[in-house]
Order: sequence, then C-alpha cells, then structure tokens
Amino acid sequence: MANREDMLALIRAGYAARDGGDTDSLVTAFHPEGAFTLMGDKSALELTGRMQGHPTLREAFGQFTKGFGFEGREILAELVDGDRVAIHSRVTVRYHPTGKAVSTEIVDLFTFQDGKIAELIEFADTAQIKAMIS
Repeated sequence: MANREDMLALIRAGYAARDGGDTDSLVTAFHPEGAFTLMGDKSALELTGRMQGHPTLREAFGQFTKGFGFEGREILAELVDGDRVAIHSRVTVRYHPTGKAVSTEIVDLFTFQDGKIAELIEFADTAQIKAMIS
C-alpha cells in the first residue's frame, strides 16, 4: 500500500504537469502499464475511452493538451482509501482552437501500484466538452 501523502503529492504533480502542458512529466506519474479512461459515450464524443501504457498515454495526453488547457485548478475534496484516491476539482477548461473557456468540475478516481498511477478514471461533463468543440 502506498503512503497517503506520497499518493496525493504524485497526483498534485501530475495535475501541475497537465495544467502546464508538460506531457512527459504527466506520463511519468503513471505505471508503465498504467491506464487513463475518460468516461463517456464514444459515439457522442470521440475523445472518451481507455488508453493504456506509456506510449499510448503520451500520444493521448499530447493531443489533449494541444486541444485543451486547464487553468486555475481548485481541489475541492480528496478521499484516500488504501491504494485508491478520489479527487473532486474545479477547473477552467480552454479549447485552444477557439479560445473558448468554461468552468467545470471533474471527479478523478485513481488506483496506485508500485508508487505510480496504475489507473485514472475521469468523470467530466462530456456534453460540455462536445459543445466546446462543435
């Protein structure tokens, strides 16, 4: 079992990397076979789905950071249970091609293995994302 503070510190570092567009640092927070899933209906929003392993995560996160900037993240709640962490945060999401920005809330569910993120499942307002890119 990972240490609570170590897990939260790695999550905060990952958020800072994501918010700063630093894909390489974000990927290194993940276990080599780690997975990221953006929950949602793939037929409604192509960005949703599961991505696994460093090469796939690097490509996916690169596309996400190219399209969307995260600004002013505020962590509203942190819940830790063993090797699992839930984070509720508020962030401004900016769609780079148009500059349009919206404030939204996100819930992230993390599972840790060997001191790294083994899985991150993200629940975001995919209807809001779809509206931004349409």
